[in-house]
Amino acid sequence: MNTPILSLANITKKFGSGENELQVLHGIDVEIFAGEMVAIVGQSGSGKSTLMNILACLDTPTSGDYAIDGVPTTDMDSDALASLRRDKFGFIFQRYQLLGSLNALENVAMPAIYAGTKNHEREQKAKLLLTKLGLEQRLYHYPNQLSGGQQQRVSIARALMNGGQIIFADEPTGALDSKSSRDVMDILTQLNQEGHTVILVTHDPKIAQSAERVIEISDGQILTDTKKTQSKPLSVSANFSQKAKKNFNIQAISRIKEAFRMAVLTMIANKMRTLLTMLGIIIGIASVVLIVALGNGSKQQILTQINSIGSSTISVSTGVENGDDSVKPNDLTLDDMYALEKLPFVESVSPDLSMTMQAQFGNHTKSVQADGVGINHHRLQNVEFVAGGMFRQSDLDNFSQKIIISEKVKQTFFKQNDALGQVILLNGVPTTVVGVFKYKGIEGNYDRGLKFWLPYRTYQARFAGESPRLNSITVLLKKDQSSALASENISQVLTKRHGKKDFSLFNSDSLAKTVEKTAQSLTLLIGAIAVISLLVGGIGVMNIMLVSVTERTGEIGVRMAVGATYKDIVWQFLIEAMVVCALGGVLGVLLAVGLGMLVQLFNIKVIFSIASIVLAVGCASLIGLVFGFMPAHRAAKMNPIDALNKG
Repeated sequence: MNTPILSLANITKKFGSGENELQVLHGIDVEIFAGEMVAIVGQSGSGKSTLMNILACLDTPTSGDYAIDGVPTTDMDSDALASLRRDKFGFIFQRYQLLGSLNALENVAMPAIYAGTKNHEREQKAKLLLTKLGLEQRLYHYPNQLSGGQQQRVSIARALMNGGQIIFADEPTGALDSKSSRDVMDILTQLNQEGHTVILVTHDPKIAQSAERVIEISDGQILTDTKKTQSKPLSVSANFSQKAKKNFNIQAISRIKEAFRMAVLTMIANKMRTLLTMLGIIIGIASVVLIVALGNGSKQQILTQINSIGSSTISVSTGVENGDDSVKPNDLTLDDMYALEKLPFVESVSPDLSMTMQAQFGNHTKSVQADGVGINHHRLQNVEFVAGGMFRQSDLDNFSQKIIISEKVKQTFFKQNDALGQVILLNGVPTTVVGVFKYKGIEGNYDRGLKFWLPYRTYQARFAGESPRLNSITVLLKKDQSSALASENISQVLTKRHGKKDFSLFNSDSLAKTVEKTAQSLTLLIGAIAVISLLVGGIGVMNIMLVSVTERTGEIGVRMAVGATYKDIVWQFLIEAMVVCALGGVLGVLLAVGLGMLVQLFNIKVIFSIASIVLAVGCASLIGLVFGFMPAHRAAKMNPIDALNKG
């Protein structure tokens, strides 16, 4: 006795629930044998399409038993059912269900991608099938460039791509003219004669006459099951999934490549939607990269200004560090400065002596700030000389009446003329200009007024009296000296001289460390902002992908019908989300670089971090992976027939 290839026992199908429940099939019992050509006929609403969908594993029965080659479908998981649709079944739909973004050759070859067939092999077979069906001149035409009959032939070729042992045809001639209908039925008849089992659904009795067996269904029940001739039973194998297992690696690579290609095609076909999807990611990534670059630039500028002093410096100020009012501080004096100058690790010292004086040149008189400084004072400032140079030690020792002026003083008193050698009266005392300096970096952007430097001994003797009060003393250390050890020794010397610790110390190394620590805190803050920004962008990606799933349910149904598994659909949408986010990340980086170049035109330093750029793009891709999973999972969990019907 022959074993049926398909066997249904007491199959029922209900839709809805409660008061809205509708039973479409009532206890269907059918056996179909290999090599048969069966027509299921009935009026609209009779349940014939529902029956075929269950036979084709596009839908599941509410109750009853369905076995394929003797194997119950209840024992098969979703991947096993996908393998059936991929390797054993072939589908021909009334509306063709071709993917508009693929040409005829690509539509036909699609089932072979999920079967793990090599690219050149599936392309060669697809060409052979299309040529056999008379479409050798239409291989690279898209569905909208083909007639209805031609599209149905492409659908037939796709059904045969992986063998098509059992071909399901749902109203295959319903959308065709009479000639095209005859051509399609001739093809199906020939396929049956070649050994394919053909199951077709039709409401047209004339079309049903082409089949050797006609099953008439009405109100969800079989009325008649008539056979014209006895079909020749064919031996079949149930090992339909071995090919996929054997070519697992090829299959995986082909599917990922197909998913990537489809992602690109979808993005191109929906440019505006893709741009809107990427917009949140672009803004988030650009903001993060640019803010980090600005932060790095600002930090580098500050550190450069600190390091421009040369060696480490220590500033000594009046008053205790903890602000204890019970300690009455002594003034810092020049004698304190001379004592510090003798320490072996000290390169030089410079006092903080400053007062407002009247400067006169010719008929011009201005109030200026005059500072008494040491010979290395320029090393403690972020300056450069535009003319002349610094005082010499002899100028300091001999109470020289020489001065160094700022560039703004030079412009005020001398315009475009040379200032060197000119004599300016400071509080009536004649002084000679020996140098002109200007501030560098960010300090150069600020108006520092009219600034004069003169040797501090000259300042003391000519303007301040014998014991001027010092606001602070700056100590310049020799190269490679420990600022911590130097601070300890300076503290001991001054404590011994004053009889108490009534001063505070601050060194440039501490300032640099403070800047570094502050920059790290700002980086963390920026990171938090980045997370929020990218999170918002990720939610946008998820929303758009959910919309994309809704728009592409038909495509999802077609892919499931030809053998795509849960993982295939998930990977397709995940890769699409990742590509969108990664591209958004790259565009965000480019936008940040462009804005950074624009910002630099305003003398604002910008330093881009390769690590932050790589991390930003990586995060964007990760966001695509995380936020793309929900839409991908939703798409992959759809029932194939539901997806086809909604599409």
